[in-house]
Amino acid sequence: MNDSAGKPFDRRAFLAGGAALIGTPALAQDVNRGTTEIERDISGAVRHNISSFRTLAWQDYFSNLNKGAILVDISSRALHFWREDGSYYLYPSSVPVSEDLTRRGRTRVTLKDPEPDWRPTPNMKLRNPSWPDYVAPGPDNPLGTRALHLSWTYYRIHGTHDTRKIGRRSSNGCIGLYNEHIEQLYQMARVGTQVLLI
Repeated sequence: MNDSAGKPFDRRAFLAGGAALIGTPALAQDVNRGTTEIERDISGAVRHNISSFRTLAWQDYFSNLNKGAILVDISSRALHFWREDGSYYLYPSSVPVSEDLTRRGRTRVTLKDPEPDWRPTPNMKLRNPSWPDYVAPGPDNPLGTRALHLSWTYYRIHGTHDTRKIGRRSSNGCIGLYNEHIEQLYQMARVGTQVLLI
């Protein structure tokens, strides 16, 4: 198995790096309206590290690799990606903070956003009036450096400027990756790439 750089996967290094992280709030953006819901503060949530991740075979979940396939394993807090040629990549991820915010099932990549920006929803502004109305693309953007919009409203796979949330239950539905990982996935995934959350 290869890691995200195409080198042999080193599980020990993966676990050591991921286990050191803690969760913090992040954001999920509404693809259709350009608005964003804040992810919950997870300071009081039960925290688990990513040592329970597992590797999976695409054949158990997809009938083909046309346009590639993304499988998000919520319990392992890991995103699996297979290219059309069968090349395999495994990334630690953040996942929804609770079951009521967790959506499972099939979707697809509908838009590749090279410079995501962030806008709070009206409800978010009511709860937190001090939040900015807009955060432009850049290093402090809560959606990181790249985003893959999914066909579900409010759901996407995106980077994060706060890496402490990776490997944790920390989102309101989105799947978060390190910025370097979303940048790599962004290059490989295509509009139409099939996505399954389990």
